[in-house]
Parts: sequence; structure tokens; C-alpha cells
Amino acid sequence: MTDRRPEGDAPAAESTHIEHDDSLSPDMHIETNVSADDYVDNFDLMGLNDQLLRGVYAYGFEKPSVIQSRAIKPMMTGRDIIAQAQSGTGKTATFVIGSLNQIDPTKNESQALLLSPTRELAQQTYRVVQELGKYMKVSCLICIGGSSMRESMADFDRGVQVVVGTPGRVSDMIDRHVFKTSNLRVVVIDEADEMLSRGFKDQIYDIFQALPKDVQVGLFSATMPPEAIAMSQKFMRNPIRILVKREQLTLDGIKQFYIDVEREDWKIDVLSDLYSTLSITQCVIFCNTRRKVEYVTDQMQRRKHVVSCTHGDLDPAERNAILNDFKLGKTRILITTDLLARGIDVQQVSLVINYDLPTNSENYLHRIGRSARFGRKGVAVNFVTSDQFRLLKDLERMYETEIKEMPSSIAEYL
Repeated sequence: MTDRRPEGDAPAAESTHIEHDDSLSPDMHIETNVSADDYVDNFDLMGLNDQLLRGVYAYGFEKPSVIQSRAIKPMMTGRDIIAQAQSGTGKTATFVIGSLNQIDPTKNESQALLLSPTRELAQQTYRVVQELGKYMKVSCLICIGGSSMRESMADFDRGVQVVVGTPGRVSDMIDRHVFKTSNLRVVVIDEADEMLSRGFKDQIYDIFQALPKDVQVGLFSATMPPEAIAMSQKFMRNPIRILVKREQLTLDGIKQFYIDVEREDWKIDVLSDLYSTLSITQCVIFCNTRRKVEYVTDQMQRRKHVVSCTHGDLDPAERNAILNDFKLGKTRILITTDLLARGIDVQQVSLVINYDLPTNSENYLHRIGRSARFGRKGVAVNFVTSDQFRLLKDLERMYETEIKEMPSSIAEYL
């Protein structure tokens, strides 16, 4: 076995030939080294635990998505896996199903660790685990900052089989010797491109120091830049790879437009003029900074428009309440930072506005992926100042797509 500790001189993962497979879907080209036998497009034929299969159908799934057809079976065999799939294709359920199927419900010990970069995404994953695993009677703990440390420690003492959390709190629980990792069978890093970036590297390193050498590792994300894959070689063993080619990452079903706002200080008036259109649907508006979120929210409210906002400086309980109201449709327009760009699934969202173009071009895909969930139609509108058209062209080249000027009949697309 390869040592899981990601040290600088650790042996790299064994290289694997990647073949092209055009049989998966007429509109999705995938690079993969998964054998044809591992492609299973029927949940009944995957060999899932009976109670887990019951949970899958109760959750509303009927037929596996492409990533589910490709990745669940290999995960069940304990192989390391790097899986990339566009937003809204069932990525979370893929690794939850693959992990839950390896849990032994008779053993009261931690067997799976699912890591997410934000509290909100961890909470969503936790809910998916609860729903898919409810007939298995699997115990699950959410381990995130802002939650009660004392309660989490008590839960660990009682025994939990699945731990869903953020790197900071999970690392802290390991350091306190509360979270016993010796019996972990599988570790999943969701949004792996962000989790393997500089901001999380040290915490991920500390966590892997405490893992069994033979633990299965899964990396999942909508984007997987080369540097993330390179770092993964330090702690993965000959991983199965399912990588969507970058030029295929633009989401089907999303109409992309831009508005030439000319100047930064004219954006708020443009947004205010759009309000009557926005209010007919659920809309997420992305800004690059918390200060900008608060400014836009204040300006819209001064104009008597009903909007809500959330960002990382808010109390976790307040953020949860705001997001729940939005998911329930009690509020229709949510202004936020990239805090919500990854993984937050609000099925009714059909419009995303980039009040600011993202500073990280990879986040463009994550942002506009908040609309068109699971094949629904969606619209993305980008506010562009006179000096930002080069950035817009860069996005078009990166994703091989076309972003057209917004027509006056935008409501027809919603």
C-alpha cells in the first residue's frame, strides 16, 4: 500500500493509461480508465445494499445519471477515484451512495468521512446522507464550525458511522483525539479543486496524517485543474479517473448573456431596472466581496425592492435561516458571494446574475450551474463594464461557448 501521508517525497500514484470513451452520452465526452463492465445504468444492477437501494428510490432517483453510472460501481470496490462532472448531474449522490454501500451498520465506529469546503455544502451533503441512508439506520454526524463543540464530542463518544464536515473542525476533532480515524474505509473530498488549493492544503495534510494507509480516497468536483490532480498523486493509489474535458463543461440548457453596463457605478441602476423581470422567478446574484453584497442589498432595499443576502460574516444560524427561506420560496432574490457558488442545490433557480464577473474563471461554471439543475432550463446574465470585455472573451474561449448581448425579451427565456 502507498503511504497516505502527503509528504513532499511520497511516491506518486502509479500512472494509468487514459482511453477515450464516446459511448456514455451523445452530448458528454469523458476521459476515463473505467472498464466497460463498471458502466451500470440501472440502480438495480449495481449490487447495492437492499436498504440503500430502497433509500435511492425513495429519494426520487429512477435512472442513474452519467457520472452515477460510471463512478458508483468502482467506488463500491474500494478503488481510489477522481471524478469530475458538471454541476447538477448528481455528483453528491454519487459519492454518498458509493460510501454508504461500504458501511457496516453493525459496527459502531467511524467508517466514512465526507469533506466539504463550506458549512452550507456540508449541510447539504449531510441531508443527502440522511435521506439515502435512512433505511440503513446509519448514524451520521455533521462536524462544522459554528456548531456545538460539546455536542459533537458527545456524538463521537456515542459512536458515528459517517462523518460529514469541513476541514477545520474535522482536523480539530482529530487533534483532540475525539474523532477516531483508525477504522475509516473511505474518505471523499468534495469540490476537490478548492480543497486542494492553498487555503485548505495544511488542514487536508493534517487530516491525511491521521488516516489509515489503506483508506479509499475519492475526489469530486465540477472542475479539476491540473494542479489539483498533481497534488492528488501524493495520497492516491492508481486512481480511476473520470474527467470531463474542459471544452465540454459549459452547461447544457443555460442561455448566457451579458449587459454592457459601461461603468461600475451604473450597475445598481441596471439591476434595479431588471427587478420586475427578476421577481417572476428565483434568482441568485453573485458579487465578489462581502462588502459588495451588503452594498447591493442596501441599495436595492432603498429602492423598495425585496431581496435577501448571505455571506461568510453572518452567523451560521442566520445564514441557514436565509438559505432555507430561499429554498422554500419565501424569498425570491438572493445576493451572495462565491460562498454559494459550489454545490448549493435550489431546484427552482432559473436565473443567475454575475453582478461582478468572477475573479477566478473556474468559478464561472460553478456560479451559472446554480440554474438548470438536473436538465432544467436556465439563464445567466453577466454585468460587464467597458474594461472587462477581455475577461468576457476569456470566459468564452475557456469554455468554448458564446455569451450574447442580452435581448429585451429576456423574460421569454425564464
